[in-house]
Amino acid sequence: MKIVIADDSALLREGVAGLLTRHGHEVVEQVGDADALPNVVAQHSPDLVITDVRMPPKMLDDGLQAALALREQGPINVLVLSQYVAPAYARELFSGGDGGTGYLLKDRVAEVKDFVQACETVAAGGVVIDPNVASELMAASSRWLTTLTPREREVLELMAEGLSNAEIAGKLYFSGAAVAKHVSSIFAKLGLTPDEENRRVRAILMYLSERGIS
Repeated sequence: MKIVIADDSALLREGVAGLLTRHGHEVVEQVGDADALPNVVAQHSPDLVITDVRMPPKMLDDGLQAALALREQGPINVLVLSQYVAPAYARELFSGGDGGTGYLLKDRVAEVKDFVQACETVAAGGVVIDPNVASELMAASSRWLTTLTPREREVLELMAEGLSNAEIAGKLYFSGAAVAKHVSSIFAKLGLTPDEENRRVRAILMYLSERGIS
């Protein structure tokens, strides 16, 4: 299979590329910047894209967002390799889009046979998720559901309906400041930190996922 690797660590890129090449696969391109990923994918039409989450240029979730943007253009098989167990990122990755999907911690690369098999599974359209990430997803879901107050759940439900803070305030007869306080509390309980982009979208996706709405 043809593979594109995106990671800002040259050492990791070369290590993964060498490992996959030794197992009969072709690494057609390596990039260290998320902004370069769309052009490379368009040029090579790879069977699999392996990407980190935190990458230049912003060093936030640039790699993940680049992969999600590619998925909006058509089916693509994506395996995320991350140093972090981040339930919010995993939820976003698995929430939509066509093609194989995987989320593994970088430590799994050392388990060569399993890692290569995971790459082949995702490239064939399958799903692979790191056991530690799966455990955190389940734990995070149960934690935040039980910690939200009834009012916070009501606010989150209205957010999921597409209402702005001002519209929620009007519907619930709250002040704008009160709604903003509830929204901030929801973000905190869902583990969505201020340095993450699109926190509102991620909170809504988590809520819809728990409600079983795709």
